[in-house]
Amino acid sequence: MLIDYYLRPSNVARTSPLETAIGYKFLPHTTDAYVQAVGTTTEEAFAYAAVALIDTMCNVSSVAGSMNEKLHVEAPNEVILLYNWLELLLLKFELENRVFSSYSALKITHHSGKLLLDTEASGEFYDKEKHGAKVEVKAVTLHRMEVSRLGNLTVARFVLDL
Repeated sequence: MLIDYYLRPSNVARTSPLETAIGYKFLPHTTDAYVQAVGTTTEEAFAYAAVALIDTMCNVSSVAGSMNEKLHVEAPNEVILLYNWLELLLLKFELENRVFSSYSALKITHHSGKLLLDTEASGEFYDKEKHGAKVEVKAVTLHRMEVSRLGNLTVARFVLDL
């Protein structure tokens, strides 16, 4: 079964499941959430990956940007950077009860042989009444995690253990 949901600006037309569209969608998987996030830059793909993670757990469209927090992760390569990024957001949800819906000035840079991701995330404290509850994400996994280029697009794929 293909669950087809894209989060994209309203001016981007819906595409068929076989096309690669800017945004994110859930790919077929028997037990977990297999996500594809696509952007015109690596930063945009990582931002869509973050939104997909939050939208797996609650209704991301109901998250207001009433609190901002600077976030930082680093890694030796793009795959581990994606893992560390999603893991940080999951920990913020689980340990601090925080949900984020947008990421301004998300920037990935190279420094001393490492990739650094910095952003200012907008969100609020999780409220089950307001944000709803979808499924529990137990962990971000490295299984099937990849960051690749398709023409001028960056495609990030990852599995969330539910």
